[in-house]
Amino acid sequence: MDSLWRAIDEAEPGPKWAGLFAEYWPDYYRWWSRDGVETRPSYWESRRALKAHMPELLPLYDRLCELAGGGDLQARFLSLYCPPAYLTSCSQAIWPGKEPVLVRNYDYSPNSFDRLIMRTGWLGRTVIGVSDGLWGLVDGMNDAGLAISLTFGGRHVVGDGFGVPLILRYVLQTCETAEEAGAVLARLPTHMSYNVTVLDAKRQFLTARMAPDRPAQITNATVATNHQEQVEWTAHARLTATVERERFLLNRMMLHPDTEEKFIGAFLRPPLFSTAFSLGFGTLYTAVYRPRLGQMELRWPKGTWAFDIAGPVDGEMVIHTPDEGPRVLLG
Repeated sequence: MDSLWRAIDEAEPGPKWAGLFAEYWPDYYRWWSRDGVETRPSYWESRRALKAHMPELLPLYDRLCELAGGGDLQARFLSLYCPPAYLTSCSQAIWPGKEPVLVRNYDYSPNSFDRLIMRTGWLGRTVIGVSDGLWGLVDGMNDAGLAISLTFGGRHVVGDGFGVPLILRYVLQTCETAEEAGAVLARLPTHMSYNVTVLDAKRQFLTARMAPDRPAQITNATVATNHQEQVEWTAHARLTATVERERFLLNRMMLHPDTEEKFIGAFLRPPLFSTAFSLGFGTLYTAVYRPRLGQMELRWPKGTWAFDIAGPVDGEMVIHTPDEGPRVLLG
């Protein structure tokens, strides 16, 4: 299985982003409209929700809608308000060493993934991370030294709220500390349950357990897999081994403290690293964030791609299989 990863650097929304949207839109439209266009909120409902909960993003949203062609369907999709349900797996943890690090595995279907790193300067703030929904993020970091990532929370419930990639984007655009991020995560409505972990440049951290049907819990957890306080979806928990992965990480952090490199290396091997691609939960990458230093890495069993938030980051990487490792083609 070959896959092409790209790193895109564009300070302000412009032709690069417009080109990406044109390329990805047919696939995103099929996903977004799979239950019928009429099941998705209207443009005015979507924009009203953005204005109520993330007003700072409205100028950016309007600009992106314009670059996407200004159509009703494109604008409704870009709001990421009440999108279709989707499931991921994932593991994430904070290594509390001399230089604290946020490490995460993103486990998802390779057929439903952007394979795109974006570095942007939108709204006057530099952000770098792994893209989803063409302006959302599944993990990332900003120039204030705040890093963030997500895991699925392991619950069936779907409600009215935003897709979590846009929530991560909003946090990185508007927050500088873990405390500020926690306040934002506690108030934003999410359409499904997620665990969102943040780490800032002053070593402060938290994990927010977000849900559409109950208040967010702001915790000091350093590890998150695919359940919240307890397992609520037994079949998903068994399929993804969420409890086993959580115990493995806690054991490595508490009973057998590792060096930073050994801790990161554990994410590249079972039980954290998964090859269950046929089930939609294979590990697509391991991300490493050092927010105080402004450093980000993507890792695979046989390769690493490193970035600095000071940029530039343009380039390409071809990933051959989890066993063969990457070949880097910088352009």
